[in-house]
Amino acid sequence: MNNDPSIEKLFSLEEVDYTRFWGQNDHLLEFVKLLFPKLKIIVRGEMLKAIGSANDITWFEGKLQAMMTYYEKFGRLTENAIMGIMENGVTPEAEVSSDVLVHGRNGLLVKARTPNQQRLVQSVFENDMVFAIGPAGTGKTYTAVALAVRALKNKEVRRIILTRPAVEAGENLGFLPGDLRDKLDPYLQPLYDALRDMIPQQKLLSYWEDNTIEIAPLAFMRGRTLDNAFVILDEAQNATSAQLKMFLTRMGRNAKFIITGDLTQVDLPRHQQSGLLQATMLLREVKGIDVIEMDHSDVIRHRLVTDIIRAYDNAPQLQD
Repeated sequence: MNNDPSIEKLFSLEEVDYTRFWGQNDHLLEFVKLLFPKLKIIVRGEMLKAIGSANDITWFEGKLQAMMTYYEKFGRLTENAIMGIMENGVTPEAEVSSDVLVHGRNGLLVKARTPNQQRLVQSVFENDMVFAIGPAGTGKTYTAVALAVRALKNKEVRRIILTRPAVEAGENLGFLPGDLRDKLDPYLQPLYDALRDMIPQQKLLSYWEDNTIEIAPLAFMRGRTLDNAFVILDEAQNATSAQLKMFLTRMGRNAKFIITGDLTQVDLPRHQQSGLLQATMLLREVKGIDVIEMDHSDVIRHRLVTDIIRAYDNAPQLQD
């Protein structure tokens, strides 16, 4: 006879997308309740209460944390995964694919989809600083963000830093209302979109709040040393030589840098030259630095984007 007094303990599910964690119609919650018949399990939104003996609750706590870790890594939870966790703490190997960079939201599998994207993935594994150069739609930014999210989830780095030059693409945003963050959001939207694909909303909000993920204009990098971080400079063609040198020399211990850009879409004033071309020429042969060049064959947007890029590449130089 078990005379252990019942206790109760609260657990927070805010680190996962708790609206999807238990599956459709909470069928996984009912499955978990069957696996812990000695516990009374009550779920209200992001909070879970377990009532039972201290030993049973301790056992449940370990398994719940393993389920949450699995969900965070793969973007979903299944009965097979739960059974693997229950039996030996190891999830089914069949659910793990070595070519998947990130298991995103709603079952999204983020992979390198072209040969040059695969080269980018391999290069980041082998080098601490990688330039990814190519036209729009080649997946430069998206793949870079996926690599950063993977590194964070695998605890290879402590934070992700995403930055872009605050240069208007032919438009003046100074008249827009709001603070600096509001004015910069239009520049940073592609980075937000990629992150939202790969990280549950509640988890992403907590990352922003505690600066685990930081998004800032390039000018904010001055004077900093970026340690234990995966850092992405997007739209680097709009950085001057001085700005790019400043950024590249921010690299600290245990850091990965990816610099992405499209040399055909420079939005700097006419009297300023892009620092991206100079940087790739100067640094291409430096050990630990690599340059990946993408082209229209890597475009993964609508099929017309490839034709548009090819048409512009083949046209005489256009004047603004």
